[in-house]
Amino acid sequence: MRRRADSARRSDAFFLFCVYAAAAFFVVIVAALFVMLTKGSWLSLQTFGLKFLWTSEWNPVNNTFGALPLIFGTVVSSLIAIVLAGLVGILAATFLADFAPRWMARPLSFTIELLAAVPSVVYGLWGLFVLAPLIRSYIGPALQKTLGFLPLFQGPIYGVGLLTAGIILAIMILPTVTAISRDVIAAIPEDQREAGMSLGATKWETIRSVVLPAARTGIFGALILALGRAVGETIAVTMVIGNRPVISASLFAPSYTLASVIANEFTEATSDLYLSALIELGLLLFVVSFLINAMARLMMWTVFRDK
Repeated sequence: MRRRADSARRSDAFFLFCVYAAAAFFVVIVAALFVMLTKGSWLSLQTFGLKFLWTSEWNPVNNTFGALPLIFGTVVSSLIAIVLAGLVGILAATFLADFAPRWMARPLSFTIELLAAVPSVVYGLWGLFVLAPLIRSYIGPALQKTLGFLPLFQGPIYGVGLLTAGIILAIMILPTVTAISRDVIAAIPEDQREAGMSLGATKWETIRSVVLPAARTGIFGALILALGRAVGETIAVTMVIGNRPVISASLFAPSYTLASVIANEFTEATSDLYLSALIELGLLLFVVSFLINAMARLMMWTVFRDK
């Protein structure tokens, strides 16, 4: 019995070690990525300092690098995506959670989530050969005709640009927004819905005034999590954004993002400073994505802990 007890204690200790080691492995990976990116970008950090973030010239020939146009393209395309995906995704999640019959909700949910399994290069090809011509020939002229007084919809329409990249990103992050928002809305206790309807509210009024306000933290967390995906997307955006490091008020103008410039120019980096500047872009993207995902996970944890 004593030998069996000793063996059980050793097994428990070994299992506990494995559990802690598995958890620590991910912390080590994240720390190693940060150290590697910092080390690789150290030359650029020393050369340009913080002005790297707000200077606009990206000229590999003269070894002059500024990330502001790239940050601008990343922010604008991600904002377009989160606005479009948020609007459609929250409405779809509400329908799936409270309005759709069960026989429809399950296959429809599966179909929406299936979009997350489509490779990003497929979205890029679709955007390049289908969406870009539509924007150049139909959507862009229609927007200019109705909203052309705004700087956002002025200038030549190339088909590729910020608007095209934002729409592609919106489609790619739509499954994340819809799936998480649906789960959060479905987690709202039924008695809250019944309380609203018992006061004479219609089903839509109950959803608008009771359910959605109660689920707003979780929905916001879903949007932040989807934003993290949009910020870091590379291949699809590279194929449709136009890849030009300029800042323009028009959504039809070509632009660049932090991820797409790394994908496009990493193999062309012929100098140490050029390579270090690209790695610094990766460091910036890593820190931003980490913070965005940490915020989303914290908000989701808060919601489901309260439930």
